[in-house]
Amino acid sequence: MESEKPTEETGLLQTHELYKYILETNVYPREPEPLKELRALTTSQPRAIMGTAPDAGQMIGLLLKIIGAKKTIEVGVFTGYSLLLTALTIPDDGKIVAIDPDREAYEIGLPVMKKAKVEHKIDFIESKALPALDKMLENHDNEGSFDFAFVDADKINYINYHERIMKLLKVNGIMVYDNTLWLGSVARPESSVPNFLREGRVSAIQFNKSLAADPRIEISTVPLGDGLTICRRLY
Repeated sequence: MESEKPTEETGLLQTHELYKYILETNVYPREPEPLKELRALTTSQPRAIMGTAPDAGQMIGLLLKIIGAKKTIEVGVFTGYSLLLTALTIPDDGKIVAIDPDREAYEIGLPVMKKAKVEHKIDFIESKALPALDKMLENHDNEGSFDFAFVDADKINYINYHERIMKLLKVNGIMVYDNTLWLGSVARPESSVPNFLREGRVSAIQFNKSLAADPRIEISTVPLGDGLTICRRLY
């Protein structure tokens, strides 16, 4: 059988061969068929790089299972790889609040979600995230009620999303932020970073410093995909 081509050239690893080894050895053999189908659909899109990396998705799925997540938030959906992964993982009566202003991208993956019979778990909110999160917080029943949150959206607002998600998440709940290493540019001098990466690099550096100084959480940054920072709410 012909090997599947990795969705990104090397991720944050040193070589294409090493990243390919991880994908083909640990990730692709265990990737559910609906996720394979959605990943293939996403690959043909002009902004395919925005999709969740499958190795990062595997970690998210493991975290969801470890904590027994049932009620989750997703900020930034795109075609829905991580959304579908979450819907496949949580119980049948679980719920995901998924927020994204781009319904067109979400609808690319929607037929796969319907085919997988998980659409009923998803509450898709077509909106920018800050007003949607603020509206959720107007209902005090939402405070401290979510088990898990995944954020993969505009990096400049990560700090603002964090403050709101902290209020929505249960104590001991888990939040995961994607792209926190920004193609490795966070560790490089600004002069060596291409212009199109510089704004995101600054936002990622500021956000990473903010999380490191936040006494309300435990954190771990792992070099999967474009960098995942995993946080646990302590109080």
